[in-house]
Amino acid sequence: MSDTTLLLASLWRYPVKSMMGEELNSAVITHNGILGDRSYALLDTETNKIVSAKNPKKWPELFYFHARYQQAPESNQALPEVTITLPNGSTLSSNQSDAQSLLSAALKRDVTLIKHAPSKAALEQYWPEYEGQPIEISDEVISADAGEGSFFDYSTLHILTTASLTELQKRYPSGRMESRRFRPNLIISTHAEQTGFVENDWVGKTLRIGEVRLLITDPCPRCVMPTLAQSDLAKDNKILKVIAENTVYVPFADKALPSVGVYAKVLQAGIIKRSDVVIIE
Repeated sequence: MSDTTLLLASLWRYPVKSMMGEELNSAVITHNGILGDRSYALLDTETNKIVSAKNPKKWPELFYFHARYQQAPESNQALPEVTITLPNGSTLSSNQSDAQSLLSAALKRDVTLIKHAPSKAALEQYWPEYEGQPIEISDEVISADAGEGSFFDYSTLHILTTASLTELQKRYPSGRMESRRFRPNLIISTHAEQTGFVENDWVGKTLRIGEVRLLITDPCPRCVMPTLAQSDLAKDNKILKVIAENTVYVPFADKALPSVGVYAKVLQAGIIKRSDVVIIE
Protein backbone atom coordinates (compact mmCIF):
# COMPACT_ATOMS: atom_id res chain seq x y z
CA MET A 1 0.00 0.00 0.00
CA SER A 2 1.07 3.57 -0.62
CA ASP A 3 1.35 6.14 2.15
CA THR A 4 -2.17 7.37 1.34
CA THR A 5 -3.79 3.94 0.96
CA LEU A 6 -5.07 2.29 4.12
CA LEU A 7 -7.63 -0.38 5.07
CA LEU A 8 -10.98 -0.22 6.83
CA ALA A 9 -10.45 -2.55 9.79
CA SER A 10 -13.80 -2.37 11.55
CA LEU A 11 -17.33 -0.90 11.32
CA TRP A 12 -19.62 -0.09 14.23
CA ARG A 13 -23.23 1.02 14.58
CA TYR A 14 -24.92 2.09 17.83
CA PRO A 15 -28.71 1.71 17.44
CA VAL A 16 -29.49 3.42 20.77
CA LYS A 17 -27.51 6.46 21.84
CA SER A 18 -25.03 5.74 24.68
CA MET A 19 -25.69 2.00 24.69
CA MET A 20 -23.26 -0.61 23.41
CA GLY A 21 -23.65 -1.27 19.71
CA GLU A 22 -23.01 -3.86 17.04
CA GLU A 23 -20.02 -4.60 14.81
CA LEU A 24 -20.84 -4.86 11.10
CA ASN A 25 -19.29 -6.53 8.08
CA SER A 26 -20.74 -3.86 5.80
CA ALA A 27 -22.78 -0.70 6.14
CA VAL A 28 -24.89 1.67 4.10
CA ILE A 29 -23.45 5.17 4.41
CA THR A 30 -26.02 7.91 3.98
CA HIS A 31 -25.59 11.66 4.31
CA ASN A 32 -26.63 11.11 7.94
CA GLY A 33 -23.85 8.59 8.59
CA ILE A 34 -24.22 4.82 8.95
CA LEU A 35 -27.82 3.87 8.28
CA GLY A 36 -29.47 3.24 11.65
CA ASP A 37 -26.69 4.70 13.77
CA ARG A 38 -27.96 6.38 16.92
CA SER A 39 -31.50 6.35 15.53
CA TYR A 40 -33.01 5.65 18.94
CA ALA A 41 -32.37 7.39 22.25
CA LEU A 42 -33.79 7.53 25.73
CA LEU A 43 -35.46 10.71 26.94
CA ASP A 44 -35.42 11.64 30.63
CA THR A 45 -39.10 12.42 31.17
CA GLU A 46 -38.38 14.65 34.17
CA THR A 47 -35.89 16.99 32.46
CA ASN A 48 -36.83 16.42 28.77
CA LYS A 49 -33.13 15.90 28.06
CA ILE A 50 -31.54 13.12 26.05
CA VAL A 51 -30.09 10.37 28.25
CA SER A 52 -26.32 10.22 27.78
CA ALA A 53 -23.33 8.46 29.30
CA LYS A 54 -21.70 11.89 29.33
CA ASN A 55 -23.36 12.29 32.72
CA PRO A 56 -22.35 9.05 34.48
CA LYS A 57 -23.38 10.48 37.84
CA LYS A 58 -27.02 10.25 36.73
CA TRP A 59 -26.69 7.32 34.30
CA PRO A 60 -23.89 5.13 35.72
CA GLU A 61 -24.80 1.85 33.97
CA LEU A 62 -25.61 2.87 30.39
CA PHE A 63 -22.58 1.05 29.01
CA TYR A 64 -24.01 -2.19 30.41
CA PHE A 65 -27.01 -1.92 28.08
CA HIS A 66 -26.58 -3.47 24.62
CA ALA A 67 -28.73 -2.69 21.58
CA ARG A 68 -29.02 -4.43 18.23
CA TYR A 69 -31.47 -4.24 15.35
CA GLN A 70 -33.85 -7.14 14.91
CA GLN A 71 -33.24 -6.86 11.18
CA ALA A 72 -30.92 -4.74 9.07
CA PRO A 73 -32.18 -1.19 8.44
CA GLU A 74 -33.00 -0.47 4.79
CA SER A 75 -33.02 2.84 2.96
CA ASN A 76 -36.47 4.41 2.56
CA GLN A 77 -37.99 1.85 4.94
CA ALA A 78 -39.36 2.23 8.44
CA LEU A 79 -36.73 1.84 11.14
CA PRO A 80 -36.64 -1.75 12.46
CA GLU A 81 -37.27 -2.49 16.11
CA VAL A 82 -34.31 -3.03 18.41
CA THR A 83 -33.60 -5.66 21.02
CA ILE A 84 -32.05 -4.26 24.19
CA THR A 85 -30.13 -6.45 26.62
CA LEU A 86 -30.30 -5.09 30.16
CA PRO A 87 -27.42 -5.27 32.68
CA ASN A 88 -29.05 -8.29 34.36
CA GLY A 89 -28.99 -10.22 31.07
CA SER A 90 -32.71 -10.02 30.32
CA THR A 91 -33.87 -8.65 26.97
CA LEU A 92 -36.73 -6.56 25.70
CA SER A 93 -38.01 -5.43 22.33
CA SER A 94 -38.53 -1.74 21.63
CA ASN A 95 -42.13 -2.41 20.55
CA GLN A 96 -43.30 -4.44 23.53
CA SER A 97 -45.93 -2.79 25.69
CA ASP A 98 -43.85 -2.68 28.88
CA ALA A 99 -40.55 -1.60 27.28
CA GLN A 100 -40.62 1.88 28.85
CA SER A 101 -41.38 0.60 32.34
CA LEU A 102 -38.65 -2.06 32.13
CA LEU A 103 -36.07 0.49 30.95
CA SER A 104 -37.15 2.96 33.64
CA ALA A 105 -36.86 0.31 36.33
CA ALA A 106 -33.40 -0.74 35.13
CA LEU A 107 -32.18 2.88 35.08
CA LYS A 108 -34.04 3.92 38.25
CA ARG A 109 -35.45 6.99 36.49
CA ASP A 110 -38.47 7.48 34.22
CA VAL A 111 -37.38 7.33 30.58
CA THR A 112 -39.01 7.05 27.18
CA LEU A 113 -37.46 5.39 24.13
CA ILE A 114 -37.77 7.79 21.18
CA LYS A 115 -36.83 7.86 17.48
CA HIS A 116 -36.71 11.62 16.85
CA ALA A 117 -35.00 14.26 18.94
CA PRO A 118 -37.20 17.06 20.28
CA SER A 119 -36.60 20.62 19.15
CA LYS A 120 -33.41 22.11 20.61
CA ALA A 121 -32.52 18.75 22.15
CA ALA A 122 -29.84 18.83 24.83
CA LEU A 123 -28.04 16.48 27.17
CA GLU A 124 -26.19 16.82 30.45
CA GLN A 125 -22.40 16.51 30.52
CA TYR A 126 -20.23 15.90 33.58
CA TRP A 127 -16.88 17.69 33.79
CA PRO A 128 -14.64 15.91 36.35
CA GLU A 129 -12.12 18.76 36.38
CA TYR A 130 -14.86 21.04 37.79
CA GLU A 131 -16.26 18.61 40.36
CA GLY A 132 -17.93 20.45 43.21
CA GLN A 133 -18.29 23.65 41.19
CA PRO A 134 -21.44 25.04 39.51
CA ILE A 135 -20.08 24.08 36.06
CA GLU A 136 -19.68 20.42 37.08
CA ILE A 137 -22.81 19.47 35.08
CA SER A 138 -23.55 21.49 31.94
CA ASP A 139 -26.27 21.40 29.30
CA GLU A 140 -25.01 20.64 25.80
CA VAL A 141 -26.99 21.09 22.58
CA ILE A 142 -26.73 18.02 20.33
CA SER A 143 -26.53 17.49 16.56
CA ALA A 144 -24.73 20.75 15.80
CA ASP A 145 -23.36 19.43 12.49
CA ALA A 146 -25.87 16.62 11.94
CA GLY A 147 -29.43 16.53 10.63
CA GLU A 148 -32.25 18.02 12.66
CA GLY A 149 -33.91 15.42 14.86
CA SER A 150 -30.80 13.24 15.09
CA PHE A 151 -29.12 12.07 18.28
CA PHE A 152 -25.47 12.63 17.35
CA ASP A 153 -23.50 14.74 19.81
CA TYR A 154 -22.02 16.73 16.95
CA SER A 155 -21.24 15.01 13.65
CA THR A 156 -22.61 11.93 11.87
CA LEU A 157 -19.39 9.89 11.56
CA HIS A 158 -16.53 9.29 13.96
CA ILE A 159 -13.26 7.79 12.71
CA LEU A 160 -10.35 6.36 14.68
CA THR A 161 -7.05 4.86 13.51
CA THR A 162 -5.02 1.98 14.86
CA ALA A 163 -2.06 4.38 15.04
CA SER A 164 -3.83 6.52 17.63
CA LEU A 165 -4.76 3.50 19.71
CA THR A 166 -1.17 2.29 19.59
CA GLU A 167 0.10 5.73 20.61
CA LEU A 168 -2.29 5.89 23.57
CA GLN A 169 -1.21 2.44 24.71
CA LYS A 170 2.46 3.43 24.37
CA ARG A 171 1.88 6.44 26.61
CA TYR A 172 -0.09 4.41 29.16
CA PRO A 173 1.26 0.83 29.07
CA SER A 174 -0.71 -0.38 32.09
CA GLY A 175 -4.03 0.92 30.74
CA ARG A 176 -6.41 -0.81 28.34
CA MET A 177 -6.75 1.53 25.38
CA GLU A 178 -9.26 -0.52 23.40
CA SER A 179 -11.25 0.96 20.54
CA ARG A 180 -14.61 0.29 22.22
CA ARG A 181 -13.78 2.90 24.85
CA PHE A 182 -13.92 5.54 22.11
CA ARG A 183 -17.09 4.37 20.29
CA PRO A 184 -15.93 5.01 16.71
CA ASN A 185 -17.97 4.19 13.62
CA LEU A 186 -14.93 3.39 11.48
CA ILE A 187 -11.57 2.04 12.58
CA ILE A 188 -8.89 2.51 9.94
CA SER A 189 -5.79 0.34 9.95
CA THR A 190 -2.66 2.41 9.37
CA HIS A 191 0.86 1.39 8.33
CA ALA A 192 3.27 0.20 11.02
CA GLU A 193 5.57 3.13 10.29
CA GLN A 194 2.75 5.64 10.84
CA THR A 195 2.94 6.67 14.48
CA GLY A 196 1.24 9.17 16.71
CA PHE A 197 -2.18 10.71 16.26
CA VAL A 198 -2.13 10.61 12.47
CA GLU A 199 -5.76 11.76 12.09
CA ASN A 200 -4.75 15.22 13.31
CA ASP A 201 -3.31 15.82 9.84
CA TRP A 202 -6.43 14.63 8.02
CA VAL A 203 -8.63 17.61 8.93
CA GLY A 204 -9.69 19.32 5.70
CA LYS A 205 -8.84 16.27 3.58
CA THR A 206 -11.20 13.71 2.06
CA LEU A 207 -11.21 9.94 2.46
CA ARG A 208 -12.46 7.64 -0.28
CA ILE A 209 -13.76 4.19 0.65
CA GLY A 210 -15.14 2.54 -2.47
CA GLU A 211 -17.83 4.87 -3.80
CA VAL A 212 -18.10 6.72 -0.49
CA ARG A 213 -16.28 10.02 0.03
CA LEU A 214 -15.90 11.64 3.44
CA LEU A 215 -14.69 15.12 4.39
CA ILE A 216 -12.70 15.18 7.63
CA THR A 217 -14.00 18.26 9.44
CA ASP A 218 -12.64 18.29 13.00
CA PRO A 219 -10.65 16.39 15.60
CA CYS A 220 -12.96 14.60 18.05
CA PRO A 221 -12.85 16.26 21.50
CA ARG A 222 -13.05 13.84 24.41
CA CYS A 223 -15.17 13.86 27.55
CA VAL A 224 -15.44 11.45 30.46
CA MET A 225 -16.92 8.59 28.37
CA PRO A 226 -13.66 6.76 27.46
CA THR A 227 -12.89 6.41 31.17
CA LEU A 228 -16.12 4.60 32.04
CA ALA A 229 -16.45 0.91 32.85
CA GLN A 230 -18.04 -1.40 30.30
CA SER A 231 -18.18 -5.19 30.15
CA ASP A 232 -14.71 -6.36 31.27
CA LEU A 233 -13.12 -2.89 31.02
CA ALA A 234 -12.71 -1.19 34.38
CA LYS A 235 -13.26 2.50 35.03
CA ASP A 236 -9.98 4.34 34.45
CA ASN A 237 -9.83 8.09 35.08
CA LYS A 238 -6.18 8.29 34.00
CA ILE A 239 -7.24 7.86 30.38
CA LEU A 240 -8.40 11.49 30.25
CA LYS A 241 -4.96 12.66 31.37
CA VAL A 242 -3.33 10.66 28.58
CA ILE A 243 -5.78 12.02 26.01
CA ALA A 244 -4.96 15.55 27.20
CA GLU A 245 -1.44 15.06 25.84
CA ASN A 246 -3.02 15.36 22.38
CA THR A 247 -4.63 18.78 22.75
CA VAL A 248 -5.23 20.18 19.27
CA TYR A 249 -7.19 22.96 17.59
CA VAL A 250 -10.82 21.98 16.94
CA PRO A 251 -12.42 24.20 14.25
CA PHE A 252 -16.06 23.86 15.37
CA ALA A 253 -15.11 24.87 18.95
CA ASP A 254 -12.54 27.43 17.76
CA LYS A 255 -10.10 26.37 20.45
CA ALA A 256 -7.64 23.63 21.36
CA LEU A 257 -9.16 20.59 23.11
CA PRO A 258 -7.99 17.11 24.19
CA SER A 259 -8.92 14.94 21.20
CA VAL A 260 -8.59 11.46 19.75
CA GLY A 261 -9.96 10.52 16.33
CA VAL A 262 -11.80 12.77 13.90
CA TYR A 263 -15.29 13.70 12.77
CA ALA A 264 -16.36 13.36 9.14
CA LYS A 265 -19.12 14.65 6.89
CA VAL A 266 -20.47 12.44 4.10
CA LEU A 267 -19.88 13.95 0.67
CA GLN A 268 -20.93 10.89 -1.33
CA ALA A 269 -23.08 8.08 0.03
CA GLY A 270 -22.78 4.37 -0.74
CA ILE A 271 -21.93 0.99 0.74
CA ILE A 272 -18.66 0.15 2.51
CA LYS A 273 -17.39 -3.11 3.94
CA ARG A 274 -14.67 -4.36 6.20
CA SER A 275 -11.22 -4.56 4.53
CA ASP A 276 -12.12 -1.95 1.92
CA VAL A 277 -9.23 0.20 0.78
CA VAL A 278 -9.20 3.72 2.23
CA ILE A 279 -7.58 6.42 0.14
CA ILE A 280 -6.63 9.86 1.49
CA GLU A 281 -7.27 12.43 -1.23
